[in-house]
Amino acid sequence: MIRTAALDALPVRTALPALATALYGDGAGGTAVLTAPPGSGKTTLVPLALAGLLVDGAPERRVLVAEPRRIAVRAAARRMAWLLGEEVGEHVGFRVRGERRTGPRTRVEVVTTGVLLQRLQRDQELAGVDVVILDECHERHLDADTATAFLLDVRAALRPGLRLLAASATTDAEGWARLLGGAPVVGAEGVSFPVETVWAPPRRPFRPPLGLRVDPAQLQHVATVVRQALAERSGDVLCFLPGVGELAKVAGLLAGEPDLDVLQVHGRAPAETQDAVLAGPGTRRRVVLATSVAESSLTVPGVRVVVDSGLAREPRVDHARGLAALTTVRASLAAAAQRAGRAGREAPGTAYRCWDRAEEHRMTAFPAPEIAVADLTSFALQAACWGDPDASSLALLDPPPAGALAAARSVLAALGATGAGGRATARGERLARLGLHPRLGRALLDGAAEVGGRLAAEYVALLSEEPPRAYGDELALVLRRARQGGDGYGGRWRQEVRRLRGALRQAGADAGDALVAEDAAAGVVTALAHPERVARARGGGFLMVSGTGAEPERESRLREASWLAVAVADRPAGAASARVRLAAAIDERTAREAAAPLFAEGQEVRWADGDVRAREVSRLGAVVLRERNLARPEPALVRAALLEGLAETGLGLLEWTPGARGLRARMAFLRGVLGEPWADVSDTALLARAEEWLEPELSRARRRADLARVKVAEALRRLLPWASGQAGRFADLAPESVELPDGRRVRLAYPEGGSGEPPVLAARVQQLFGVRETPRVAGVPVRVHLLSPAGRPAAVTSDLESFWADGYRAVRADLRGRYPKHAWPERP
Repeated sequence: MIRTAALDALPVRTALPALATALYGDGAGGTAVLTAPPGSGKTTLVPLALAGLLVDGAPERRVLVAEPRRIAVRAAARRMAWLLGEEVGEHVGFRVRGERRTGPRTRVEVVTTGVLLQRLQRDQELAGVDVVILDECHERHLDADTATAFLLDVRAALRPGLRLLAASATTDAEGWARLLGGAPVVGAEGVSFPVETVWAPPRRPFRPPLGLRVDPAQLQHVATVVRQALAERSGDVLCFLPGVGELAKVAGLLAGEPDLDVLQVHGRAPAETQDAVLAGPGTRRRVVLATSVAESSLTVPGVRVVVDSGLAREPRVDHARGLAALTTVRASLAAAAQRAGRAGREAPGTAYRCWDRAEEHRMTAFPAPEIAVADLTSFALQAACWGDPDASSLALLDPPPAGALAAARSVLAALGATGAGGRATARGERLARLGLHPRLGRALLDGAAEVGGRLAAEYVALLSEEPPRAYGDELALVLRRARQGGDGYGGRWRQEVRRLRGALRQAGADAGDALVAEDAAAGVVTALAHPERVARARGGGFLMVSGTGAEPERESRLREASWLAVAVADRPAGAASARVRLAAAIDERTAREAAAPLFAEGQEVRWADGDVRAREVSRLGAVVLRERNLARPEPALVRAALLEGLAETGLGLLEWTPGARGLRARMAFLRGVLGEPWADVSDTALLARAEEWLEPELSRARRRADLARVKVAEALRRLLPWASGQAGRFADLAPESVELPDGRRVRLAYPEGGSGEPPVLAARVQQLFGVRETPRVAGVPVRVHLLSPAGRPAAVTSDLESFWADGYRAVRADLRGRYPKHAWPERP
């Protein structure tokens, strides 16, 4: 029996006429954006209304509701079924990975966005579906963005009559409206219950989060604010924290509080815990500690108070090393609004914010879209199977970063998932249908042939959802504990194993029972999934073939292994090595087979430790397997190493005689005065053209000492403009010396470094008697340093004629007094 009173109380009811007009009215485009505050009923009432389940005689439609999380899928389906007075699986059903509850009468089906993507790849027309609702689109999950792009393609090419609705409480409504082709924005009034905001800043600043690390003092402050809220307000408390580890720590700080139940809810929480949270209050007050899963779609009955830590988790990927990790960030303003809204779903409430109000100007408006920060391998495979390998034609609010997409496409090519032009191969399409990350899909399909379908499915299930840390870090031991485990993880793991076995059977790839020992199978499957994380022992730690160091925990038995296949690792900010969270010991044969594309052998001639080092090496990526010194390396490799040394060390490797320095200074002077065709002989330019002016000496050299024997002046002359014929004028334009009236030649001192300063002519005053005008070089007057008979400076001028007329008189008077035996004519 329909619960009419509960439906009538949902404020979004007032928006239903406008929504129906936007989707089905005359001239309607078939798309719309619905903005409705938390608790208004957009997730529950709107799908039922569009499906025609609330009014007798209304048009019957099939509605597909896509939610970002499994917990939200189950909660939404359960709530809609309750409103209809039915059980889940009748008119309202749901489907998540590995679980389905629908029936022949189902008209509203709630699915995860991942399940929607799988369905679109199998059936692009979405046969039988009339409306798709993308709920909580503000969260900007990658699957949701991808599904939206695919649905817009479907509407444009196959089914223009398919209706599409984007719904959220806090979102960039105008941006979504543009994406959906100028869709109208329909707004709904919110719940009439006000939410008071209380700022509860700490007394002193905390250390900022670093990776997954959160200052313990900040968690202590959150626990203190929870106690404050319990004392000042009535009702249950919902406290938002960034991750499962923080939930456990704050739960520990609240342990022992009298007449209080502390519950923890997150995406991996056991179903019974989720049910207990959503069932409503009991005889004792509750504190529900939650991650971001409780921001959207969920109404936690009895909650009147929200305590917001102000922290969230976002993915980060080191594409060069193949390491993905989560990092702690400040929550966005949109997330803070969503969290606060949970307090006013049923009655007036209060939101305690564990920061100062003045800090809000530094908070971002919306969370970072997942496409901008996540591993894009799965997205790239979806795009390739869709027929758009570079995703250039997909309608996305934010384009994928070019570097991250290129890295993802490289992974797909290495897995054999894509071929020419990045198009999906038959293998790629099989991988896409598995509902796994492509790396794990490869491990499942290829691992089944290596170790048997059962073990492959069991280990891939462990890799697809990281086991609890309490299970340990040795994968084979973790498998045995998962088989025995009666906890929530064990139940989800067994369900996923059954799903993967079914997928293998459908693909005709289930090789049955174990073909190898369980412990050996752990390494094989892990190495197939992450060949770049195969690691060899070195100096107390390990080196991955990707080039990243890896360190198991200090007490871990994994330290005793010679080789590891690393399943889970993270690299804390600022750390030199990754921390190994889960791995399996393997032998060298398994390592070489798994990372075969990274195997290489041959001569390696490099500049190292200040000289040429030549070895014959076999390696697996960055891991050297075998090596021996080479007495006669290939000349071309030596030459490249010497050029590397010059680039690294600089021109100081060459022997710069006074003649070479002088020649370079003359060339630099002409370059500064006349420009082309005179060569640039700065350090940067000479290093860039080293192959040109240092041949053939460079080809004959074998080590650093040979560079020191190069006749640099002779080599530099190769850069003179011989082709234009100007080189023949070099001695005239930039002479080494000038002849004076006494018949002697005096060397010119050209400034080094091409400073643009004129050369210097230093001569005794008597030597310049009779020289009326300043000598010129390439049209530039030299700078004359006039010296005393003892060679000491007496005057400096660039205009001798003016000097003889004016300055000489004072110089003459001084020099006559000091050197009376010399002739000092008045008119020299």
